[in-house]
Amino acid sequence: METIRSNKHELRAEVLSLILGAIAFFLVVGPRALDPTNLAWFESGDSAQHYIGWLFFRQSEWSFPLGLNPNYGLELSSSIIFSDSNPLMALLFKPFSSWLPPSFQYFGIWLLACFLLQAWFAQKLVGLISDSVVLRTLGAGMFLFTPPMLWRLFAHTSLVGHFFIVAALYLAFVPDLKRRSLAWGTTLVLAALVHAYFLAMVGLIWFADILGKKRSAVLPTKKAILEICAIVSVTGIACWQAGYFSVGQGVVAGGYGDFRMNLLSNFDASGWSYVLRDIPEAWGDYEGFNYFGLGIIFLAICALPALLSHGAILSRAIGRFPILGTLLVGLTIFAVSNNVGFGLLGFKYPLPDQVLQAANIFRASGRMFWPVFYTILFATIFLVVRVYEKRTAALLLGLALLIQIVDTHAGWSGIHRKLMTEPKTAWDSPLASPFWGEAASRYSRVRWIQPGNLSTHWLTLGDYAGTHGLATDAVYLARVPESGLKEAQEKASEALQSGKYEVDSLYLLDSFATRQAATNGIADTDVLARIDDFTVLAPGWKNCNDCTQPRDEVKAIDLFPPLKLGERMPLSLFGSGLAYLTGGWSSPEDWGIWSDGPQAKIALPLPEKHATSISFEAQWLLGPTHPKQHVEVLIGGDLAAKITLTADSPNVFEVRIPDAAFEPGLSNGLLTLEFHFPDAASPKDLGLSDDTRKMALGLISITVQ
Repeated sequence: METIRSNKHELRAEVLSLILGAIAFFLVVGPRALDPTNLAWFESGDSAQHYIGWLFFRQSEWSFPLGLNPNYGLELSSSIIFSDSNPLMALLFKPFSSWLPPSFQYFGIWLLACFLLQAWFAQKLVGLISDSVVLRTLGAGMFLFTPPMLWRLFAHTSLVGHFFIVAALYLAFVPDLKRRSLAWGTTLVLAALVHAYFLAMVGLIWFADILGKKRSAVLPTKKAILEICAIVSVTGIACWQAGYFSVGQGVVAGGYGDFRMNLLSNFDASGWSYVLRDIPEAWGDYEGFNYFGLGIIFLAICALPALLSHGAILSRAIGRFPILGTLLVGLTIFAVSNNVGFGLLGFKYPLPDQVLQAANIFRASGRMFWPVFYTILFATIFLVVRVYEKRTAALLLGLALLIQIVDTHAGWSGIHRKLMTEPKTAWDSPLASPFWGEAASRYSRVRWIQPGNLSTHWLTLGDYAGTHGLATDAVYLARVPESGLKEAQEKASEALQSGKYEVDSLYLLDSFATRQAATNGIADTDVLARIDDFTVLAPGWKNCNDCTQPRDEVKAIDLFPPLKLGERMPLSLFGSGLAYLTGGWSSPEDWGIWSDGPQAKIALPLPEKHATSISFEAQWLLGPTHPKQHVEVLIGGDLAAKITLTADSPNVFEVRIPDAAFEPGLSNGLLTLEFHFPDAASPKDLGLSDDTRKMALGLISITVQ
């Protein structure tokens, strides 16, 4: 009879928690996100990245590993995991892609599942300390309205899945877990198929649980080893199939220490409270947003007397999990990072380069506090439930939940408005010309020059390419392969230098690439034109009799500002001389710009008055084993000067302009200078620094006399 009553209580608590989860979803998110054809609510930023990754993935052929996404990135491509497109949902829906509407998103369904599972696992967790249906349901409500989870609704839909952390804590705290290997293995595999941060958090909690159970002799050594081998293997396979290993030596951006958790973040409302004021913080501290909420703070204050009078209860409970406790301390230290912040104050301590390189894999370290956050919440509920009478505990939990919902409304109300924006099945696009539709039927690829991750106009071009079933290298990915990035950039540079472009690719160029393409020349059948404020290079377009020919073709002379004789043009950051560089140069610095490679080019519009020479203020790369730099300067393709630069050379040299350069019809109004650097070398090769650029000449300014 007692068992039947217990089962009824369990079922009632589970049902009520799911109902509460659904209510919270519709209160915070709203019903419009559940419309799978509604794309309006993630039309920008990271949310758009997630959808575009899925858009390309659903159109691509099945591959092995399953998560590869080759058309989203071309040489830069990686997999569905690195567009944060939730591989779990993508793999579930891809088999049905041909039956789905053209505009289809599963992110609303995912968010509903997150709310339901957060509530369900939370009531299971609270159920470890109370069999009261009321207390379990109210406790689940506290876990639902946690600002760190709800804040992720702004942009990171996959990261709303905090239920993985709550589930992992439940599995770690439950005294007699049945089929533990299956439970932990399933949780880890699913976490791996959603987001790497959840994989790391759940994996660390699992490993701490293994060590803890082994330490207390609950889990025999043989079983522990078998469980580790089995779970690591199956999780590794899941990661492999999701595409974790697709980038090889991936380009990992820095950021550890910038995207930290501020020491005051638990009490910094950051706009999520009507009562508490925001605390000034550093720029990257938003990633460490871990505000408790006024309801949790209220509950913690109520639990304080219980802690002072019955602290031994909590101490005994914590003492049962020493390894997990140590892990949580370690996660807090990692979240705070070596760049410790206390509001706007702080200090930084050094870490070895190898440690920083490893830490940058999870550079948004502020997120790693989430398991600690939920453990603190659980401990607070534990004290209230265990020390106070059931009716008092229910009253305190109910009041805390009401305060939490009402006060955090200051933050999630804005999310609700965003997610409830007027539905639409397509995003607004600046690509209005009929040219784009014609180009989509003629080309199979859309390329951006210069290619790179988070490239300019990635959203517009990604949406265009994905909607028309084209591949593109205009992408935004969490990681890109280092070798692929190098290959793509070398291919783009070669095309710009040679004037030969792939016939199946439509190119869109930035201003620097446009100058290179225009001055180096294109085939007679190609078109270089401005269309809808984009510079387009369309190979073979003039051979198409049925294609609309653009009117606004780009002329090289129009791309350069006019010259003034005798005016010194600096090449430092934002210097006026940068507008005349057309290839072979590195990024500008405070003093000027280095050449990068065996040759470089400059194009100067011919002045109205006859110019006689060009003066270059410069420095050059020398070393103990590299005492000279030889420079050849060609003007209009003809050798104009040979210069030998040494430590004793003046920092200004002059090149005479031949009269032939001004002959009509030979220059198209431009004076083209080509520099050859036979002695170009990298500072690393010369033992001067770790810089691997092949440098020779560093220009400070140009003056046309």
